[in-house]
Amino acid sequence: MNITIVSGFFLPVPPVAGGAMEKTWWRLGRIYAARGHRVTHLSRSWSSWPDAEWRDGVQHIRLPGFNHRRRLWQNLVLDAFWGSRVLHALPPADILITNTVALPVFVRRLRPAAGRLVVNLNRYPKGQLRWYGQVARVQAASRAIADAACREAPRLASSVRVVPNPIEAVAIAAAGQDESSRASETITVGFFGRLHPEKGLVRLVEAAQRLHATPGLPRWRLVLRGPADVPRGGGGEPFIEDLRSRGAALAAADRLRIEPPLFDAVRLHRAYHDLDIFCYPSVAEAGETFGVAVVEAMAAGLPVVVSDLECFADHVTHERNGLVVPRAGDDPAGALAAALRRLIVDAAFRRALGNEAAHTVSSLDDAAIADQHLADYADLLHASVR
Repeated sequence: MNITIVSGFFLPVPPVAGGAMEKTWWRLGRIYAARGHRVTHLSRSWSSWPDAEWRDGVQHIRLPGFNHRRRLWQNLVLDAFWGSRVLHALPPADILITNTVALPVFVRRLRPAAGRLVVNLNRYPKGQLRWYGQVARVQAASRAIADAACREAPRLASSVRVVPNPIEAVAIAAAGQDESSRASETITVGFFGRLHPEKGLVRLVEAAQRLHATPGLPRWRLVLRGPADVPRGGGGEPFIEDLRSRGAALAAADRLRIEPPLFDAVRLHRAYHDLDIFCYPSVAEAGETFGVAVVEAMAAGLPVVVSDLECFADHVTHERNGLVVPRAGDDPAGALAAALRRLIVDAAFRRALGNEAAHTVSSLDDAAIADQHLADYADLLHASVR
């Protein structure tokens, strides 16, 4: 098959500046190529990288993009400009995959030779599906997203499939095989992801303050790691300063660290194994769709604490492989603190949840998900021939 992948407008591929979807499709494209398919990947131009090159069997075409903006409407306008720019660079193909917003509206009418259209839906739809015409497949990252897509565009329901995002499950698990140097005196709670208010980080710091005031706990520490700048999806420096101010007493006691993101996959995989508990208390009801960092942490054998968003229910089961805490109620920060305290004091419970977590996500490895994709694409082509 000839397969074209179109990434978004604000991050490059290879994913040297991060981006969950950029990482995902960069890895999948290389697997497709290794399986014998011709793969072209369109992404943002970056630094001194060439506008066109072959890398790891994939042809890369890079176009001028834009930095991410703070406001949704600004990003939607830039996405439309990006779609127009991509349109003129698309090669003929059998399958066209994109997780952009505007391109699927017009690409099949204006460039029918670009291939059967596969929309990778990793955000809650915001009305755009009603405008999508000849869509062969909508890949929804979770059951919650699939349900939202069917509600928004019932005529597309037959094309919607739940296709979980792949992770490097095998590599992540292997990164922890040599833990001889792991310092175990301090129990480390970690959050990896965009440092943005919608991730529930203010609530997480409040919960840590509750734990700080609780006597008799083993030594523990909270680590927040990820991009903070707006172009990479963070909340900006004012938000980070607010977190530092709220957690000043924690930092003084070496119970709060705010660390930069790790863009190197090997270092990131090892960093998961430096944790004992992973916490992702997102409050983004209409923003969170899958939680790549959550399942990556599970692959590292970590018990996870997540909020009760629908998207996490596909993989996290309360008291089986993690703990689920409410986003609302009288005292959500207290509920989060109680869940963390339970895991901090009970090492056997941590291990049991972590072992089950690793087993749960072992089927999400890149190679397995890539094979599911390729089988589905072949079915779409056969159906079009019939």
